[in-house]
Amino acid sequence: MLMLAAQGELCVCELIWALDDNQPKVSRHLAQLRTCGLLEDRRQGQWIYYRLHPQLPVWVLDVLQVTLKANHAWVDQDSNRLESMQDRPVRQAACC
Repeated sequence: MLMLAAQGELCVCELIWALDDNQPKVSRHLAQLRTCGLLEDRRQGQWIYYRLHPQLPVWVLDVLQVTLKANHAWVDQDSNRLESMQDRPVRQAACC
């Protein structure tokens, strides 16, 4: 969730790369967070993109921002790894 708070929307493959973890584990965690209403997903072709749910309470967003700031070195490492990813999916704006 911190990567999504820092980066906005990411697809599963980007999260796998950034977190240096395996696809089944990342997908399982994303599905659980989506089921709990913390994340929202959208499909674009073969890619599934995840983002923080737009209707999260303000206090949740505040907690995420405080946690993000307190752990910036850890998140920056994952963000730097993400920036090195080749052939990242190209996002298209939603039509609606």
